[in-house]
Amino acid sequence: MDALVPPNVERMVPYKPGKPLEELKREYGIDHAVKLASNENPLGPSPLVVEAVRAAATQLHFYPDGSGFDLRHDLAQHHGVPMNEIVLGNGSNELIDQVCRTFPTPDDHAVFGTPSFVCYELGCLAENVPFTAVPLRENLAWDVDALLAAVTPRTKVLFVANPNNPTGAHMGRADLERLLRETPERVVVVLDEAYVEFADAPDFVSALELRHLRERLLVLRTFSKAYGIAGLRVGYGIGPAKLVDFLQRMRAPFNVSLLGLAGARAALKDPEHVARYVALNRRERARVGGALTELGLRVAPSQANFVLVEFARPGREIYEALLRHGVIVRAMPAPLENWLRITLGTEPQNDRLLAAVREVLR
Repeated sequence: MDALVPPNVERMVPYKPGKPLEELKREYGIDHAVKLASNENPLGPSPLVVEAVRAAATQLHFYPDGSGFDLRHDLAQHHGVPMNEIVLGNGSNELIDQVCRTFPTPDDHAVFGTPSFVCYELGCLAENVPFTAVPLRENLAWDVDALLAAVTPRTKVLFVANPNNPTGAHMGRADLERLLRETPERVVVVLDEAYVEFADAPDFVSALELRHLRERLLVLRTFSKAYGIAGLRVGYGIGPAKLVDFLQRMRAPFNVSLLGLAGARAALKDPEHVARYVALNRRERARVGGALTELGLRVAPSQANFVLVEFARPGREIYEALLRHGVIVRAMPAPLENWLRITLGTEPQNDRLLAAVREVLR
């Protein structure tokens, strides 16, 4: 009998998000749990977003503006770029899929790091695009030499998350400039900056400041993290008009919902809300990282809104034990099977996390 699906689909493993609070309640009967698994904004959305979404909800019988004109106009002003250099996505995840669907073919090739955001691999598998996953250095930092060495004459796309998920590591200006300059011109370099708002290292720079270094550069951003509207699923990409035009051709009709468009526009109007969260994250990243280090754990340097922590035994065991204390974190697959990724929450949430970790280690 003929196979039901092609081999690339057979190889795919569905993306597994962090455990929802409702699931923990069903499984363990635990109320008032703390979810520190999905790198969400613990402060929630801006009040301006809630107000805008409520108002937009009265128009749910209409389709959204398929071009996302108003949001692209606002983003163009926000970043100082032309509107035709902005493409919207149903989260930046959809834009990763669009890149894999638009530029490479099964005769081409893609490069990305590992461990990094799993959706780069999933996007390539879905489109049957061969890829090379380049291991990070032992300190979990990017290996620019190895990334460049993995590029072949067939390579069409190179993905880099900066800061990286799940490690929190960043690529500094010198390395990023070198990567952009030395990657062959034919390659579409995709810089995924989902966590850019949290980066404060002296040598960090957004790829938006380095667009002059190469034409085929797409920078991805999201409203899911710093802006606190993950549930609305809005992301966007910034790149040269020709590149964006091809992505627009492959974009699904009405891919960003009416509520998403309204919420994202409102989120842009409240930079103070983002600034409060970024400041909170900076304080708690240092405090939580220091407390976990004092417990004898290895904490990877992070420029994001989470920390990656190594335990002396399989992380899945610690993960399950923390669930019973009402704390949801994120267990990691190989080669990080002894690590947990922990989202930084509010001070009380992080206090509860630290108390639970101390109890589990005891």
